Amino acid sequence: MDFEQYTANWHYPTAVRAGVGRIRELPDTCREAGITNPLIITDSGLVNLPFLKNAAEHCRTELAGCSVFSAIKANPTGENIDAGVAAYQKNNHDGVIAFGGGSALDAGKAVALMVGQDRPLWDFEDVGDNYLRANTATMAPVIAVPTTAGTGSEVGRASVITHQQDQVKKIIFHPNMLPATVILDPELTCGLPAAITAATGIDALSHNLEAFCSPSYHPMAKGIAVEGIRLIKDFLPVAVSHGDDIEARTQMLVASTMGATAFQKGLGAMHALAHPLGAIYDAHHGLLNAILMPYVLKANESVISDDIARLSRYLDLPAPDFSAFFEWVITLRQQCNIPHRLAEIGIDDTLSERVGKMAFEDPSAGTNPITFSATDYQTIFAAAIQGDI
Repeated sequence: MDFEQYTANWHYPTAVRAGVGRIRELPDTCREAGITNPLIITDSGLVNLPFLKNAAEHCRTELAGCSVFSAIKANPTGENIDAGVAAYQKNNHDGVIAFGGGSALDAGKAVALMVGQDRPLWDFEDVGDNYLRANTATMAPVIAVPTTAGTGSEVGRASVITHQQDQVKKIIFHPNMLPATVILDPELTCGLPAAITAATGIDALSHNLEAFCSPSYHPMAKGIAVEGIRLIKDFLPVAVSHGDDIEARTQMLVASTMGATAFQKGLGAMHALAHPLGAIYDAHHGLLNAILMPYVLKANESVISDDIARLSRYLDLPAPDFSAFFEWVITLRQQCNIPHRLAEIGIDDTLSERVGKMAFEDPSAGTNPITFSATDYQTIFAAAIQGDI
């Protein structure tokens, strides 16, 4: 199959442009969204790379202007968003290009929300009907260009932002935060190191898997999750070991987007624990989910075993049961060189009680298959530190 030719003509009614070389359409995509002077929001690790420099120069040449803001942490903070808003207003931008991994995508969407608000960012936390407080007329349009295949933030209506003073991650939500157009160009992910490819790829798995297991009723999301998991099974090991494989990179981008679409059905205990651990330890979100995955699966086994058996059949695993699926997860983590224990990334049980309480209170806990107590979360956390499955 000529995969480049196959993907070159992909178009979707959801305004997703997928395929090799689609980044060259960025100026046209901006014009379609009414953007003439975009602010590219990215992270410091990308700002000097050729593909980002080329994209920025292309926009400057074909549009009225373009500048780049890159003061974004791996776990973006409220202060990062404030600085991004200041950069947007300083140069009279009229739209945002969120360009990078989950941190840049989340930051870009949050900046686009905040450029015309007179309330603080935290007033738009995803609680009740807080989103109705926003002045929608002043929100900026967003073009999303993911360079990792993991978070799926490019098709999300929310951003996860760290409140530094409280050391807690908050979900900032508004329906209009959904990007106007997404560009999925696999060439932008080909230079991603194997370790980041692995961590972000298993993050995509966690989204699809937790959505699949969520008790919420959403048959279409559940079906999307099943196929997203299959794509990850078939293509993540290839993307990790052969980073220039265009088909694997494309399919992982698709699986990532599918995961974020599917988790409208809900997430679960992996994310309920990963959010506080990321906020407290400033650890990589995808890596946290990758380490936590088997411990949460075991904790949920009694409730999810029938669903996992059906999933195992679809994935053509050696046996249609929970054990075969669990062994596949363990093997995939080993193939991707994911640490087995949280202790291997410097996390200990010093703050166990606090982590358990924060996980219990995290919004993702509400759609876990089992309603765990704060003590239950402490137990799962302890197992993940010690490697006790």
